[in-house]
Parts: sequence; structure tokens; C-alpha cells
Amino acid sequence: MPALSQNALFGMGNPLLDISAVVDKDLLDKYGLKPNDQILAEEKHKELFEEIVKKFKVEYHAGGSTQNSVKIAQWMIQQPHKVSTFLGCIGTDKFGGILKKKAEEAHVDAHYYEQSEEPTGTCAACITGDNRSLVANLAAANCYKKEKHLDLEENWKLVEKAKVFYIAGFFITVSPESILKVAKHASEHNKVFGLNLSAPFVSQFFKEPMMKVMPYVDILFGNETEAATFAREQGFETEDIKEIAKRTQSLPKVNKKRQRIVVFTQGKDGTVVTNGNEVMVFPVLDIDQSEIVDTNGAGDAFVGGFLSQLVYDRPLEECIRAGHYSANVIIRRAGCTFPEKPDFH
Repeated sequence: MPALSQNALFGMGNPLLDISAVVDKDLLDKYGLKPNDQILAEEKHKELFEEIVKKFKVEYHAGGSTQNSVKIAQWMIQQPHKVSTFLGCIGTDKFGGILKKKAEEAHVDAHYYEQSEEPTGTCAACITGDNRSLVANLAAANCYKKEKHLDLEENWKLVEKAKVFYIAGFFITVSPESILKVAKHASEHNKVFGLNLSAPFVSQFFKEPMMKVMPYVDILFGNETEAATFAREQGFETEDIKEIAKRTQSLPKVNKKRQRIVVFTQGKDGTVVTNGNEVMVFPVLDIDQSEIVDTNGAGDAFVGGFLSQLVYDRPLEECIRAGHYSANVIIRRAGCTFPEKPDFH
């Protein structure tokens, strides 16, 4: 196995502290939440965070989609520590302190932009059965400033050290200019840039900034719901997920040395992947329904596993296998958590 260098994998996104609880349908109804969705908190959701903490047994986990993925990639890699880098914005508060500690425990090299105007972002993960409804209150995560953080010499050096980049689409709502700067760097230096569709609302309401980044995307991740919304917004006029993957692959691309790879997960159904001119479907690992504790973080875990092999330049099939393995581990546990060591060979 070739030794990896520190900071080989670079992630950037919205660091959130996950407040995770098994709730009842009444709570979802009260706040107008769908059982399997992710949304940004509005004024009407303000009380939700307090209500969960008061009424239900909650667990706190370091979260935020990109941070989860780079954390899982680091867990899969194990040694050396700090192969995964993460940038994002937090508050100078208790929750910010917890996030810093959790990143350290996960051996991720986190460089947070810390500011005191807004508190650290939180995400309520409302779990009902094996569904999860996520409500993110970005708060500090929304305050990320390219010129105050990414552009600083010591932080840009981390970009230059990296060979694989991954950013969840959620960050498009915060700092599209940061994403573009990183994506262009990756493209110019023939490095790998990955993006996630992240949630239906990103394709719908942030279509313009997303499509500015798309020509630089080497690997696009998403799930079946996000893929369907993306296809509708792009006017693909098809609901066939393989066809959507094909058309997404052939959208304009700047770096012609790498053909775009599209990866669409479908929960317990096979993962749809474009490779060259063919579309393949990889079956996921079997799991008994009774062993599923919580699907929260399964998508992030899949990406983390995938990235852990990609950073070694391993074949696509290996990346998918590692993604399926990681997701399978995560759904057996509460939140995006994992045992001390992976059992992946």
C-alpha cells in the first residue's frame, strides 16, 4: 500500500452539530416535516431544536455532510492521521468547541473560520422508523468568507497539497465563490473534484450557482430523489435513473482528460454508476431490516468510503465497494458514528 501524504483529501462545507433523536409523527406534523427529507430551517422551525432536546433522548454528533464524509474517509484510511482536511465556519461557543474536539478525535485536520456574530450551526435529525428528516440551522456555517479564510496563504496551501477534493452541494448556498476557486484549481492541475447534489432544494433553488460549478465536476454523487429533481430542473424529460446518469455525465466539462463519473445511490437498491460509455449497477450489501438503527449519514458514509479508496487511485469498483461497506456500518449505529477500526479488506 502506498503511503498517503497528509492533507491529500480536501473537503469544505457546513460544519454542524447534529442533534439526533427518535421522534414521533406528531412532531413531524407540527413542524410540517416529511419523513425523508432535508431542509434549511425557517422561522417556523426555531422552536423545533429546543423541543427535541426537552422531549426526546438526544445524541450529539459532529456533523454536516462534507465533514461526515471526510471523517469517514479518514476512519477508513486510519494511518497516517490528517489525510483528510476540512474547512468551514463555526461560532466561538460551546457547540463550536465540541465540533473542534470531535474533529480532533476523528484525526481530521480541521481549519475552522471562527466568528462570534452567529452561533455554531446545528442540524436536527428527526428519526422515525428507518427514515430521517433533517432540519439544518446553518447559523455560523452560513458566515464562511472566502477572502477571510480560503484566500489566506496557510489555508490555500492545504488546497495545493490536496489531490482529491470533495464538497457537498449544501455549501453552494453559502459560498459558491469558494467552491469555484477550488474547482478551477483542481481542473487546472488535473486533480479530482467531487460534488454532491445533496438535496432536492439545491438543484431547484440554487440551480445557477450549481451549474457554474458543474463543468469542473469529475465525480458527481447523489441519491435517487436528488437525481430525479436534478433531471426535472435540467429538462431531461426522463425518470429513468440510468438515463439521468448518462445525460448528467455528458453535460459540458472543462477538464477533458477525465471523463465525468456519475454515482447515484438508491438506498437498498443497487448503486447506478457511469463509467466510460456504460452505465453499471452495483448491488449494495445485504442487511436485515431489523439491524438498521438509523439511516442518517448513510449517503455521507458512502461518499467517505468511496473517497478513502479514490485517494489511493484504486479502481472505481473498489471505491464503490468501500462506499457500500461504510454505509452498511453506519446504518447499524445511531448518527454518523463508527467503531474504532474498519473491517474492510
